[in-house]
Amino acid sequence: MPPPPPSDASPQRSAIGVRDVAALARVSPTTVSNVLSGNRPVSAATRERVHWAIDQLGYRPNLSARNLRLRRAGLIAVAVPEIDILYFAELTRHVVQAARESGYTVLIDQTEGRLEAERFVLSGMNPGTVDGVLFSPLGIERHEFDNRRGGTPLVLLGERITGTGVDHVAIDNVAAAADATAYLLGRGRRRVAALGHQEPRGGGTAPRRTEGYRRALQAAGVPYDPSLVVHTPSYHRRDGALAMAAALDRGARPDAVFCYTDLLALGAIHTLHERGLRVPEDVAVIGIDDIDDGRYSNPTLTTIAPDKAEIARTALGLLLDRIADGGRGARQVVAAHRLEVRRSA
Repeated sequence: MPPPPPSDASPQRSAIGVRDVAALARVSPTTVSNVLSGNRPVSAATRERVHWAIDQLGYRPNLSARNLRLRRAGLIAVAVPEIDILYFAELTRHVVQAARESGYTVLIDQTEGRLEAERFVLSGMNPGTVDGVLFSPLGIERHEFDNRRGGTPLVLLGERITGTGVDHVAIDNVAAAADATAYLLGRGRRRVAALGHQEPRGGGTAPRRTEGYRRALQAAGVPYDPSLVVHTPSYHRRDGALAMAAALDRGARPDAVFCYTDLLALGAIHTLHERGLRVPEDVAVIGIDDIDDGRYSNPTLTTIAPDKAEIARTALGLLLDRIADGGRGARQVVAAHRLEVRRSA
């Protein structure tokens, strides 16, 4: 017979339960259960303490039993237009991390902005397959929400579609664009181009960023020049490169460029280099999104950085609240953003 373990040996993982976690975190077992299930709101500090205790003890809840008891799938969906747009990839990574801490697995859906795909998401996908959906719409219009009653819990990400009665999390796109443009103007630039305008569609992120751009010009006493505003069909690097080339070819002669996304900015920098223009000496460039690629571009990219981790945690918290209590009124949350100064502007 093998000798008994020493008295100070760690308990076996299978023997660790909710009460052990509660004791180490100095909370009640009910609080631990609420953190794991999302049934009730828990403060960020308490949630962090509980997850610290879980990590210390190596506790693994029986999620299958919990989901069966609560009649839940244990899955939430994240529906975005394109998963290879780095902003959405990085945001989804934060959602996956936050969801895992609450005992949920994430299903990722790419809509490509197609109306039929977004209608499928709006309908709740396959009822019973997922417990809730985080949804970043692109093509769907506000009136599509009018006939939505109950169904799978839903939280909107990205630009607000007003009057939907659905929870929503986004940055203030007007303020973010104004901050980016004001920074360029504050550096002495006076011919600031704007790359990424689009006509209103769905939530209308692009028009709001154009509005912020114009507000900053007005505040600085700089006349608005429509020849400096360049439309792009989408927000890929190639679109930024072509838009920058179009602005230069029509003689716009900007001394700075505000790009509506970092990918557009990286494309614009590529064209400027090809045309023999120095960044930022000849043309300063700023974007929005703070994607990881911007830290390694040449030059490194100055950008407006949305707090993606905050957006993910807040949206997931709203969704878990909605799963636990579907009778709440709709909540609108504005997430923080900051200016991240690097070498491109």
